[in-house]
Amino acid sequence: MLNLNVPHACPQLQNLLAEKVEQLMEWSSRRSVIRMNGDKFRRFVKAPPRNYSVLVMFTALQPQRQCSVCRQANEEYQVLANSWRYSSAFSNKLFFTIVDYDEGADVFQQLNMNSAPTFMHFPPKGKPKRADTFDLQRIGFAAEQLAKWIADRTDVHIRVFRPPNYSGTIALALLVSLVGGLLYLRRNNLEFIYNKTGWAMAALCVVFAMTSGQMWNHIRGPPYAHKNPQNGQVSYIHGSSQAQFVAESHIILLLNAAITMGMVLLNEAATSKGDVGKRRSNVKILFFATLTSIMSPKEGGNPPVGIIQNIS
Repeated sequence: MLNLNVPHACPQLQNLLAEKVEQLMEWSSRRSVIRMNGDKFRRFVKAPPRNYSVLVMFTALQPQRQCSVCRQANEEYQVLANSWRYSSAFSNKLFFTIVDYDEGADVFQQLNMNSAPTFMHFPPKGKPKRADTFDLQRIGFAAEQLAKWIADRTDVHIRVFRPPNYSGTIALALLVSLVGGLLYLRRNNLEFIYNKTGWAMAALCVVFAMTSGQMWNHIRGPPYAHKNPQNGQVSYIHGSSQAQFVAESHIILLLNAAITMGMVLLNEAATSKGDVGKRRSNVKILFFATLTSIMSPKEGGNPPVGIIQNIS
C-alpha cells in the first residue's frame, strides 16, 4: 500500500507524488537497483515533492574506466538491494538507485563529484547532510556496513541475505578428502603426525596469514592494487592507515617470513660447530640488511595511493 500523505499539499502535488512513487515501485519490481541518468535523477531524487528516501551509488562500471573497486562495491550494493527488495518489510520508504558516470556525467558535475564509488542518501525532506555520504574509506563497502548506515539515516532496518556460496564447502570437502587419503596411504606409518617441525611450520603459516591482514581482506574485500587512470601508475601500498590492498598483505607476509627465517638461521648458527660469530654476522648481513633496504623510503617519497577511483 502506497504512503502518499503530503500534509497541506495541493492536489496537483499529491498527484505528482503518486505518479513518482508508482513509477519507482514499478521499476523496483523489475530490478532491485534502479539505473538513473541525469533527467531521472533530477526528477525522482532532487525535485520535490518527495516523501521517500533514495540511496544512490555513484560509480563508473564501464570497462574503459578500469575501476575494480566499483565492480566489487556494486556486487555488495546489489546484495543489499536484493535483501531489501525481497524482505517482508519492503515498502516505498526507500529506493536503491545507481548513477554511472558514463550515463550521468552531468549529475557528477552538478554535485562536484570526481571520484567513484560514492554512496549518498537523499532524505525525504531537505538536502543531504555530511552524514548522508557513506565513509567508504574508513568503513569499507560490505553490505552489512551499508545496512547499518542506512538504519542510522532512515530507521529502515535491512537484514542482509547473501546467495548461497558452496565454494567453501567444496574446498573443505576436498581438504578433508586429501587428508583422509594421505592418512590411509600412510596408515602403517603415522610417525609424521608427531613431527614437531611440521606442526611448527603449519602454525607459522597461520600466524603469517593473520598478522598480514588476510582476515581483514576476507571481511572487507579490498582490491589487489590500485591503478591511477591518469598516469597508469600502480600502487600496492594503501595511503591510509585504515585500509590496505591485498598486495600489501602479501608483502607484509613475505617480510614477516623473511624475518622469522633470519631468526631461525641465527639460532642455528649459534648452536652449530665452527666460528659462531662469523656465521652469525653473515646471516645478519644476508637477511636484515636486505630487509632494511627494502623497507627504507624510496627517493622522492611514497607514491600517492588510494582505493578511490578518480574519474575526472
